[in-house]
Amino acid sequence: VFAVNGFLRVATGLDIGLSTKCVVIPKEMGMCHKIGYSEMRLPNLMGHTSMAEVILKSATWQHLVHTDCHPHVRTFLCSLFAPICLDTFIHPCRSMCVAVRDSCAPVLLCHGHSWPASLDCDRFPGDEDMCLAPLTKDYQHLQKVLPKPTCQTCPAVEEFFTHKRVLEVFCDSNFAVKVKLSKKRTAFEDQEYNIECQVEFITQGSLLPYETQSMIQQWLLINEKCIERMTPTHRPMVYLLVGNIEEGIILVKQVYRWQRKDSQLTLATQKWRYHKCL
Repeated sequence: VFAVNGFLRVATGLDIGLSTKCVVIPKEMGMCHKIGYSEMRLPNLMGHTSMAEVILKSATWQHLVHTDCHPHVRTFLCSLFAPICLDTFIHPCRSMCVAVRDSCAPVLLCHGHSWPASLDCDRFPGDEDMCLAPLTKDYQHLQKVLPKPTCQTCPAVEEFFTHKRVLEVFCDSNFAVKVKLSKKRTAFEDQEYNIECQVEFITQGSLLPYETQSMIQQWLLINEKCIERMTPTHRPMVYLLVGNIEEGIILVKQVYRWQRKDSQLTLATQKWRYHKCL
């Protein structure tokens, strides 16, 4: 019935009384769709009393959810912005808040924001109460642990290079991914980026191409300031991102602009198939 059944710890809940009502989660709240329920309580646990306020305030968090900074980030935020319609409010446990905060606060900081006081983990109940708790470690061990992108200094965009130099860089790298970026305006007048990610060629190691693709998309979302530099106009631009995986962290170390008139990158990618690294 409820996607977060596995998170619940049973004890006493908090009575919500008669002052709240059940409403359908609006289509604008994409981050809280497909979470196992379709109706939410209003006012919510953030104290928002109108749907317009809920939509506006939750929109600022959609981007963080897309970065996938923690496996429970969606569950945590939706339990507050769009709490399930039950007889009692189910808060996230303090331990879930701490786990999400520790993983996602660095991403917020990368975008120039600190973890907000409204999500201070001390305001949430301890795990002995009825609340949403993180999944057990046993369950987490069943999941494949993939390298994580991190907030990093943006590499300079290389525009002048030879195919020989590019091949040397490939030899020292774990991955090379061709990415197409474009800019669009959202309903809230923010800039948003379309990321089309294709794994053209790659020194894979233990990673599958789709895993690398997903991780590069996360890297771009986390390091949005890098995308801002790479997309000065609304015209789509193509780049080659080359980097390493070091101690479970993905680091992009070279960025090449892939221009049609530039044959050096095309030549490097063709020669790479037969290239022997020294």
